[in-house]
Amino acid sequence: MKRLMIAAAAMAMTAGIAAADPVRIASEGAYPPFNIINSAGELDGFDIAVGNEICKRAELDCVWVKNDWDSILPNLKSSNFDAIMAGMSITDERKQEIDFTQNYFPPAPSAYAALSADTNVGDGAVVSAQTATLQAGYVAESGATLLEFASPDETLAAVRNGEADAVFSDKDFLEPAVNESNGELVWVGDDVPLGDGMGVGVRKSDTELRDKMNAALTEMKEDGTLNGLIEKWFSEGAIYFGPDGQAADKADAKITPPAS
Repeated sequence: MKRLMIAAAAMAMTAGIAAADPVRIASEGAYPPFNIINSAGELDGFDIAVGNEICKRAELDCVWVKNDWDSILPNLKSSNFDAIMAGMSITDERKQEIDFTQNYFPPAPSAYAALSADTNVGDGAVVSAQTATLQAGYVAESGATLLEFASPDETLAAVRNGEADAVFSDKDFLEPAVNESNGELVWVGDDVPLGDGMGVGVRKSDTELRDKMNAALTEMKEDGTLNGLIEKWFSEGAIYFGPDGQAADKADAKITPPAS
């Protein structure tokens, strides 16, 4: 009986330890509307709203961790946290280092913004982009000189202060800045589609966590909740998920408003 009691106590203690270990999700807090720091000093934005819904459906105890973009991949691989939700695009290059869930934001266009619509963004131009992003890689191969910055706000500042001729980034990030600039910033050229959408990054060994998150995301796409969060956080003209789980216009999407 004593041995049974000891064994039971050990099991209870082990269960308590396991239950006390939350899933730590990292985000940057500097890439609106995907992730921001709100007035309370907390991580907020589309990534965080989607992550909270995933955790609720997957019955995961999750906490959010702020981490700068340039060290976010190494820190995931070093187990300083368990997942990344920071507007990170799914790419073949990143999949060599980590694993991803299915996308929670469809493949969306990137775009150039500058102080003049006739700005050159090709050979001989200087174009700013955030370090270690799809956009930085694209600029580096475009013939323009790439000017990299650690934060997205710095890429915009470089255009305004004359360091760069144009900035290249996710259009959803640039759009508020362009719309609110009173004509100072304008679009240049055509939109450029890049990547396979944005997914939750996890370590390759964390297959159980990935599968739980994938199951929750499948539900969210099917019942329209994920589209509801896109509707909440993005401006008119955003891309949604259609019935087949692929990118679709708003008219072809089921949209369920998120619970308040």
